[in-house]
Amino acid sequence: MHKRGYVHGRGINDVNFPVFVRDDEGRGQELKPYRIWRHMLERCYVKKTQQKFPSYKKCSVCDEWLIFSAFFKWYKSQDKEPDAHLDKDLLFPGNKVYSPRACVLIPRRLNNFITDRAADRGEFMIGVSWHKHIKKFTAQCSDPFTGKRGCLGYFTSEMDAHVAWRERKHDLACQYADTVTDPRIAAALRSRYESA
Repeated sequence: MHKRGYVHGRGINDVNFPVFVRDDEGRGQELKPYRIWRHMLERCYVKKTQQKFPSYKKCSVCDEWLIFSAFFKWYKSQDKEPDAHLDKDLLFPGNKVYSPRACVLIPRRLNNFITDRAADRGEFMIGVSWHKHIKKFTAQCSDPFTGKRGCLGYFTSEMDAHVAWRERKHDLACQYADTVTDPRIAAALRSRYESA
């Protein structure tokens, strides 16, 4: 539990209400917007976290959001689902700065769908793996609606498998875009996996 003052050496919890609350059964937990804010600071400013998740190296938080009350005001103004995740680079691919202009709150299933997971995928292009028994490349793509990974077939070249993955990813992203109300998110999804 963090009290008023500095959080992860940078953030300032300046609100005059408790950020740690107990439910009717006495179980304690952080308020969700505070937990999201604290984790954002942890990803950007805690070396141990960055060693575990190297993709957060060189990430930072804009000056405005170093103050919890400013982040809280933004959070309250956003349309969001109960399992909302803070995303910094859907609207601006490659963005490293958490800010009100760049960030959106997206459902967990969408966050899982767009997450690159470069550290986990091994030596091949994204969406591609090698099938030892068949001795061909295979492409797989997760479905954001079902959460299940689907096999897209077997290919003689890594590039062909990757193209199949990208085409399926683009199709699913466009389908998902049709379900969202935020036009910025819809536009970002429709363009994210287009052919280079």
